[in-house]
Amino acid sequence: MRYLYRKIISVVFAFFCALFLMPASGWTAVNVNDFRIGNQSDGVRIVFDMDKSVNYRVFLLDEPKRLVVDLDDASINKVFTGAGNQIISKTRIGKLDGNNKRIVLELARPVIIKKAFTLPPQSGKPWRFVVDAKLASAQNFKDNIGNKHIVTNDTKFVPQDNKSDSGWFNFGSQDNNTSGKAAKRKRIIVLDPGHGGKDPGAIGAYGKTYEKNITLAMGKELKEILQRKGYTVYLTRSTDVFIPLRQRIKIAQKYKADLFMSLHADSARNRQAKGLSVYTLSDRASDAEAAALAERENKADIIGGVDLGGNTKEVNDILISLSQTDSRNKSSKYAAYLVNEMAKCVSLVKNTHRFAGFAVLKAPDIPSALLEMGYLSNKTEEANLKTQAYRKKLANSAANAIDKYFNDPEIASN
Repeated sequence: MRYLYRKIISVVFAFFCALFLMPASGWTAVNVNDFRIGNQSDGVRIVFDMDKSVNYRVFLLDEPKRLVVDLDDASINKVFTGAGNQIISKTRIGKLDGNNKRIVLELARPVIIKKAFTLPPQSGKPWRFVVDAKLASAQNFKDNIGNKHIVTNDTKFVPQDNKSDSGWFNFGSQDNNTSGKAAKRKRIIVLDPGHGGKDPGAIGAYGKTYEKNITLAMGKELKEILQRKGYTVYLTRSTDVFIPLRQRIKIAQKYKADLFMSLHADSARNRQAKGLSVYTLSDRASDAEAAALAERENKADIIGGVDLGGNTKEVNDILISLSQTDSRNKSSKYAAYLVNEMAKCVSLVKNTHRFAGFAVLKAPDIPSALLEMGYLSNKTEEANLKTQAYRKKLANSAANAIDKYFNDPEIASN
């Protein structure tokens, strides 16, 4: 019996030894398959495409200025050769303990880490690890250097003092972990009923329907629907008043809008012309506007939330350019959702998403789109737009597009 007992103990011991010492043939590293850097209104977004979630740590180092990303158990399948970016000048990869990797991004400008987070697979996209870096003053950068300001999703680690990006830190437990996930906030939308007051806008086929009345009615109906969905919504006008085009932009900036939507109805000499269209700012118009903004003396309020006062002209030019590019890209994303939703219920013009230099679309810091709801010069569309049922149909489609836009993973993370 004693022999049998010893035998059982030895077998169990051998089993556990084998279990812990055998190679982990079933284990696979996180595969990083792509890497890209995109402009944002106040800095850059760094995105890693991968096949699963990853433990990460992100921090800043100085002399030279660097943003450092550590990824645990990662296999990097893309060579990072450079950045081609006004903020990140160069990238390189280092190997840490085991299969851990370090990506070093050399900075041409001082930044701070805005947030870092992972996005699960969605809409055909793989796992993504995202780092947002925000342009900052030299002093603000220095205040955020080092491992005490690390952003991580791994509660098992805490950084120790270390100024080198070549070694591996000794980590312990962490009490003040920051995952980088932002709390979900209420989105702010500004709706802009076109024309008003002394400016009637387009006039209907029978000479009695004014665009200014159609857009105001649509604005109020869409506002009501969006408020029921939980959005904070403002109108640039709620009565029949005239508001200059630039003032409409200032209203959106005053309310710190996440999205600006201008409402209009079209007109054409060809009374057969019909269909809905969506406009966003063209590249050429955007570039021209950015150049004009950069030359103004009072720049403090050009980009909402970013004080440009005291910066050099070069830094202000970069900030405005980044803001324009980011807003234009988001505007196009929203326009695509809007076109898709509208196509389900109304007639569209050919090449529905169009580009122009409308003044109300030129806010450098707010994604903006202009909706032409149809042609008042077409008797059928005039009759439709005068009915509440038809406008409600348009408003519901617009609201669905807004939901999809704000639920888009890259927009939702902002």
